[in-house]
Amino acid sequence: MIEHAVTPFRTFLAALSLSFLLLPVGAAHADSAREIDARADAALQSFKKEVKGAEEYLAAAKGVLVMPDVKKVGFVVGAQWGEGALRVGGKSVDYYKMEVGSAGFQAGFQKANFVFLFLTQEALDSFRASSGWAAGVDAGVTVVDASTPTMSADTLKAKSSVVAFAFGKEGLMGGWSGKGTKFTKLKK
Repeated sequence: MIEHAVTPFRTFLAALSLSFLLLPVGAAHADSAREIDARADAALQSFKKEVKGAEEYLAAAKGVLVMPDVKKVGFVVGAQWGEGALRVGGKSVDYYKMEVGSAGFQAGFQKANFVFLFLTQEALDSFRASSGWAAGVDAGVTVVDASTPTMSADTLKAKSSVVAFAFGKEGLMGGWSGKGTKFTKLKK
């Protein structure tokens, strides 16, 4: 009886392993600048609707990295990826991919939008000069869930020079930490 129960579990693990092997192939497809900008525009509109004080935060930022439709999948081993646009003065100046891998107790799939606010020129310059900026290593990032009470832009700036908002979540998966998230500039 136990032997029969083990076979479906092994099949499940094999299928899951195969999906993780194929994951980078799908994640490696880079969208065009126009596609990224369209999704970033939609994500910013959602940010303004869902996050109280969004206009104040955007006005205070020296730069805004918009990462729409970031996907996170995991079963013990997890991966998260997405592409987005860095905007300065309301215009896209660069495009980035976001990647992170993790291990630990986790299972599920989630899609969410992220907006990273660079609240100081120094933080923005450091991000743009880096060939592979890593959150938590190159700079501390304060992560704010869209459902939390709002703080003023000055209060956020006092906490960290880079603040990330997660919003528009779909699916079921645990929270998000900025540590270990790597951003690499795309050539568009």
